[in-house]
Amino acid sequence: MTAQYQALDGVAVITLANPPVNGLGLATRIGIAEGMARALSDDAVKAIVLAGAGNAFSGGADIREFGTPRALQEPSLATVIATIEASAKPVVAAIHATAMGGGLELALGCHYRVASASAQIALPEVNLGLLPGAGGTQRLPRAIGLEAALNMIVSGAPVSAGKFALTRLFDHLVEEDVQGTAIRFARAIAPGAGPHPLLRDLKVRHENAEGYLGVARQTVAAQAGPFPAPPCCVDAVAASLKPFDQGLADERDHFVYLLGTPEARALRHAFLGERAASRIPDVPADTPTRRIERVAVVGAGTMGGGIAINFLNAGMPVTLLETNGEALERGIATVRRNYENSVKKGKLTQDEFGRRMRLLSATLSYHEIKRADLVIEAVFEDLAVKETVFRALDEVMKAGAILASNTSTLDLDRIAAFTRRPEDVIGMHFFSPANVMKLLEVVRGAKTGKDVLATVMQLAKKIRKTAVVSGVCDGFIGNRMIEQYSRQAGFLLDEGALPEQVDRAIEKFGFAMGPFRMIDMAGNDISWAIRKRRAVERPEFNYSKTGDLLCENGRFGQKVSAGWYDYRPGDRKPYPNAWVNEMIVQHSKDLGITRRKISDEEIVERLVFALVNEGARLLDEGIASKASDIDMVYLNGYGFPRFRGGPMRYADEVGLYNVARAMRGYAQGYQGHAWEIAPRLVRLADEGKGFND
Repeated sequence: MTAQYQALDGVAVITLANPPVNGLGLATRIGIAEGMARALSDDAVKAIVLAGAGNAFSGGADIREFGTPRALQEPSLATVIATIEASAKPVVAAIHATAMGGGLELALGCHYRVASASAQIALPEVNLGLLPGAGGTQRLPRAIGLEAALNMIVSGAPVSAGKFALTRLFDHLVEEDVQGTAIRFARAIAPGAGPHPLLRDLKVRHENAEGYLGVARQTVAAQAGPFPAPPCCVDAVAASLKPFDQGLADERDHFVYLLGTPEARALRHAFLGERAASRIPDVPADTPTRRIERVAVVGAGTMGGGIAINFLNAGMPVTLLETNGEALERGIATVRRNYENSVKKGKLTQDEFGRRMRLLSATLSYHEIKRADLVIEAVFEDLAVKETVFRALDEVMKAGAILASNTSTLDLDRIAAFTRRPEDVIGMHFFSPANVMKLLEVVRGAKTGKDVLATVMQLAKKIRKTAVVSGVCDGFIGNRMIEQYSRQAGFLLDEGALPEQVDRAIEKFGFAMGPFRMIDMAGNDISWAIRKRRAVERPEFNYSKTGDLLCENGRFGQKVSAGWYDYRPGDRKPYPNAWVNEMIVQHSKDLGITRRKISDEEIVERLVFALVNEGARLLDEGIASKASDIDMVYLNGYGFPRFRGGPMRYADEVGLYNVARAMRGYAQGYQGHAWEIAPRLVRLADEGKGFND
């Protein structure tokens, strides 16, 4: 049962019991409706309390029903709320811990509300490209005022219930025993004559509503960018100034419109995809995990320090290991400086700063880390260097310790073979800056234990990372795909584009940063080294030579203030360089290519479809287990525009038939061999399906 019924001395208690957050799925909605009918037909019941089991009143819609017929099947949430409002017996919501989205809308439909002062409430639908669709935009302004309601709905951010102590939102705020208080309150009001108060009957009052809303529309529109939901939220809240039923109809119209937008589909895909990433087909949810209490990081450089900060922030002791005393001191200083900056910005208290630094220790000896439960190697990206580290770890680490590598491209199975315990070896590829970027690529070796994989995926949640599992291949999911993207960027230069046009086109599409700005930030010498290695390993795997010419002239990127662009001290803005552009044009001449005008549309298609095609190959090879995993990598680690849902989701939106047709066209042009279409893409296009179907 997802809604439980109990009669307690004249009060019917209907308890939402749909773990983990009492989502308002169809079964729960039916349970509430049936509980209401039972209570209303029982003369012994004088009042009704709605409560939530476990750790929430209700987190809103049941995400497991998103996109299914059950989500819209009657009784809808609006129908349930209408039943509650029409009740001749008082209905009291008992809100503890959390009331989000539809859960808060359900409470707003009750006659009275009793809440824990520390309970978190929110209408976060805007984060899914939607707005509250069960009266939230109409009832909340009547409860807390126009401005406060608009701020909550447009931001989607949770707020403590105690903030609204003096409003009509809550009748009682308590510190503990919310349900008991609600039951006693229900008994006390039950003898009173009806009708009982409804938020819908209140009027929204504001001294200058039209003036305020005019400014709000301008501000929200400027901040919303490509997302249609925030401006629609303003319009829906503005409708609360109308008679209630008219405002409710306006809200419904906005909700239905947003539901069909590609932006909302993309955001729902991202929301569900992040949760699906933790589900691994052959690793059951109840797989035993190892206890991780102490962590060690080998390598105190920028990456190692950033990795350490993640665990310090989670309250876990960390030991940094270096073989050089000066490097170790620099690493500790980097961590300290990061926290000092957070204190200066008001993001961290001085006490918390001290607590985290006390969790950090440093050593020059491998024997000092032998008691760690997890050790993460973050040294130079060279297999010989990794071998030295892992052979040392194999000698000193205790049995059952997890040995992780932060490698971004190297063969994890070869690294695991440097130990006598390959089942304990796993890849944990953090993205720079490691303490900021959400993505963690978890690389599963051929012999990685299921318990090790389950442990690391669980640990990722503790350090607030979105973890995605990848199989072993060169570059794993993210870097293997970005190589094809970068190859196309280079070929575009050969044919007629310049770096600023390519970057401008893809940034207009929504990327945080274009390919040439990205390479300048990462270091052109790193890409150069990869191309040199490729020339030996896969001589047929060709690239534009412009990147090599750039590096031969010492233009390695931001770190030397010169790459594809020029950079000025303290200024990361890219400034086009005349010599670079002339070099590109001359290189085309040397190749015998007549440069042509390339449209922004072609630039975007070639860059994005290159990602899509390689993503399809990763699915064919089993490196990625599902298309949404690839999208999560690109949304959280590579700046792919969230409102487009990731490369595979975007391809579905365009239509795989159209994607394949465009690729066949590009295969007829310069370096057309790079457009051999992945078998999965061909098959799905022929079947009229998408990657995420």
